[in-house]
Amino acid sequence: MKISRKSVRRVIQSNSVEVPLLNRSEKAEPFRQQILELLSGNKGNLVRVHEELQAAGGDLSYPALTAFCRRHGIGQVPKRVSGQYHFEPGEELQHDTSPHTVELNGKKRLVQTASAVLCYSRMLFFQCYPAFQRFDCKDFLVGALRYFGGTTVRVMTDNTHVVVLRGTGRLMVPAPEMAAFAERFGFSFVAHELGDANRSARVERPFHFIENNFLAGRTFSTWEDLNRQARQWCDRVNSTYKKHLRAVPRELFALEQTCLKPLPAWIPEVYRIHERIVDIEGYVALHSNRYSVPYTWTGRRVEIRETRGKIEIQLDARNMVVHDRVAEAQQQRITLAPHRPPRGEGVRRGSPPPERLTILQLIPELEAYLTALQKHGRQSFVLALRQLLRMVRDYPRHGVITAIEEAARYGLYNMDRLERMILRRLARDFFLLHTPKETDDDE
Repeated sequence: MKISRKSVRRVIQSNSVEVPLLNRSEKAEPFRQQILELLSGNKGNLVRVHEELQAAGGDLSYPALTAFCRRHGIGQVPKRVSGQYHFEPGEELQHDTSPHTVELNGKKRLVQTASAVLCYSRMLFFQCYPAFQRFDCKDFLVGALRYFGGTTVRVMTDNTHVVVLRGTGRLMVPAPEMAAFAERFGFSFVAHELGDANRSARVERPFHFIENNFLAGRTFSTWEDLNRQARQWCDRVNSTYKKHLRAVPRELFALEQTCLKPLPAWIPEVYRIHERIVDIEGYVALHSNRYSVPYTWTGRRVEIRETRGKIEIQLDARNMVVHDRVAEAQQQRITLAPHRPPRGEGVRRGSPPPERLTILQLIPELEAYLTALQKHGRQSFVLALRQLLRMVRDYPRHGVITAIEEAARYGLYNMDRLERMILRRLARDFFLLHTPKETDDDE
């Protein structure tokens, strides 16, 4: 123990088990007031306080300064006593996210790790995403609930804007979209109070384990490979004995699973809806990536249905294109061969634009106006044709024909003015702008 004989002899001769008090002055005591002043002026940084004391001629070591501050509670935040939370089977699931760095396709990048833990059995499930929005949150929770085979009474989350509409802690109000999602599965969202991270410790603790066990030394080729390995790792970890539990999570889950609420018979796929106009090259842009559509859709408005693995681009009830979804914004161009015109069959120089042929198929009476538009129009003829084709498809035939006849009579070839003329006719013919006043008899 490296204790001298004299010290041992003095302890034996004292014939007492109590440690005697040291009655000696502390080196930092004369500088007490100066330390308090410097501490407030240097934002609680003891390194700067020590430097200022030495500059003022104080002969005091840094360990002596820190020990003095600890003994007297100077600049120290008192430690709070931590408690324990007890959860019954099927009572609560905790969900949170944390950023981690992974090697994906040979590059280091930051990902958002979403984790869910059943509070009673400590069953763990997590997935990784490029970003974490409400679409990703709903997709993750659907995957977690399917993995557990049921849902708990409540789901504890952090005070994140992904779930929260307003308020914090007990006053938290979830966004209507998330509240409807929770109602479908039969649980409710709750949030812990600000600064009370221990309330969600069940899900906070595994993040360190994920970073230093699963992500350590592993590389991934794609997002699908990353999440597939994450699921396999969860299966293995959930079947491993835990010292702090003195049990295996999957064995505890056998009891908790009987207390979980059953999932709905039909779970709809999580999706987002977007509207786009097909550009001049035959693509639609989504999250900086461009997906091809048939070249005949150029200039048309389409609806995009985005799911976890697919991009569905729909023109109408009979025309739809499906692409594999690119998980992150990479400015990629995804092209399917059938969407491009066959070699040698594209629009040839000198041939009429396909929009002109389509307009004449719909309304043959517009041939004279199209000829005059090509000769006298000031904007690009192709762009004018696309705008006119949209109006022909969207507005009633009679209103379009009468407006174009009047425009031809006055020599108007501006498509914006022509559309305003069509809308004025539609307002008069199809909408009642002024309701007649009720008479006394009607009352």
